[in-house]
Amino acid sequence: MLEKYTTYLQHPEKAAPLAVFRILFGGLMIFSTLRFVSQGWVNKYYIEPSFHFKYYGFEFVTAFGQYTYILYAITLLSAIGIALGYKYKTATILFFLSFTYCELIDKTYYLNHYYFVSIIGFLLIFLPANCYFSIDAYRNSKIAFRKIPRYNIFVIQLMLCVVYFYAGLAKINTDWLFKAMPLQIWLPSRYYLPVLGDLFQKEWMHYAMSWFGMLYDLAIPFLLLFKRTRVFGFVMVVIFHVLTRVLFPIGIFPYVMICATLIFFDASFHEKIISFFRRLFKIKFVENNTALYLIPNVKKKLLATLFITFFTFQLVLPFRYMVYPDELFWTEEGYRYSWRVMLIEKGGYVQYKIVNPKTGNWFYVDHNKFLTEYQQKQLRTQADLILEFAHFLEKHYKEKGIINPEVYVESYIALNGRLSQQFVNPTVDLTKVNESFSHKDWLLPFNDTIYGF
Repeated sequence: MLEKYTTYLQHPEKAAPLAVFRILFGGLMIFSTLRFVSQGWVNKYYIEPSFHFKYYGFEFVTAFGQYTYILYAITLLSAIGIALGYKYKTATILFFLSFTYCELIDKTYYLNHYYFVSIIGFLLIFLPANCYFSIDAYRNSKIAFRKIPRYNIFVIQLMLCVVYFYAGLAKINTDWLFKAMPLQIWLPSRYYLPVLGDLFQKEWMHYAMSWFGMLYDLAIPFLLLFKRTRVFGFVMVVIFHVLTRVLFPIGIFPYVMICATLIFFDASFHEKIISFFRRLFKIKFVENNTALYLIPNVKKKLLATLFITFFTFQLVLPFRYMVYPDELFWTEEGYRYSWRVMLIEKGGYVQYKIVNPKTGNWFYVDHNKFLTEYQQKQLRTQADLILEFAHFLEKHYKEKGIINPEVYVESYIALNGRLSQQFVNPTVDLTKVNESFSHKDWLLPFNDTIYGF
């Protein structure tokens, strides 16, 4: 059985699908980076804030102030290099490092699609996406190949299947399927849309879209993998992502997914895209090398070990929530990096109380002095942010002269249309609690049950 799969993955395939993926991914990253800078978001998210929430284990990642623009310049130039296939290896490494570093600066801005871009950037480091229709291949015939082992395309396809299928599994829960939450909260506010606006006021529509979303995510990998259903699957991808782009402000992620899923199509389709690019940009050169891209056995084994380890991690990580005792949607322990997309709507209130243990005097904190509006919004509903800010306040007020200040939190959260309930145990001094992968037992238990994956 193993030999069968090995033979399948090593079978020669035309390199055009990987080349087109490289071009489209690089082009979208160029656009995304320019958009981020032109909208003033570098300044708003990374330069203006005086405090940044850190990922556990990545506390060493710091903001560079105005020099953050240099990071984005590196991201832009490396994305150009990826799209053109110029200095490809260097470009992919720099893109992965610079893009990921920017995302690690502040946990407040975590989004699944940023995580997805980092993952693809990492995978591209190890794939010969510059062996065909690239400046590198034109300049160096030794790396120009029309055929590559199938696994180079398969790893991208597999990653896309993981994203979709796990997003579908996450939607198999009682809130999503039997309460149409949170779509029942979000959709009525889209009343201004022509035709759809009226439909979104209907309760049956909320349930229909919830069930369709779940079935769509579960089915798309299989529809794209099989040739007979591939066109239908891609049409569904386009409809789904265009609709989500209309309904929700999620940037260019829908276009990334639409372009990425093209890699499931046969090489002949991608060769037509490349012919279009040749005519559009009047590119006359054609690579003459028809040899198969081969790598030494030692390197092949190292790559196999890397990809097996990587995908094992991707398949297991989303289920880490099962080691925690309370409701995932409530504590969000194990929520990130699990392809759980738009499953919860939370409204929250949080107030910090600083107590001087020597005098017994206390006061409430004005969050506006330390956090931006968006940071405050995320702080209200995310436990790890609440704890980190408590330690920041401890340090801040120590510097102000309070010896060993105590920090208590009063917090309430409303989850998916439920009445709000207290979130943090108000009797726990959070300065005595350290961040870890352990369960946050200073959170109060959820007073309901959500069944599902």
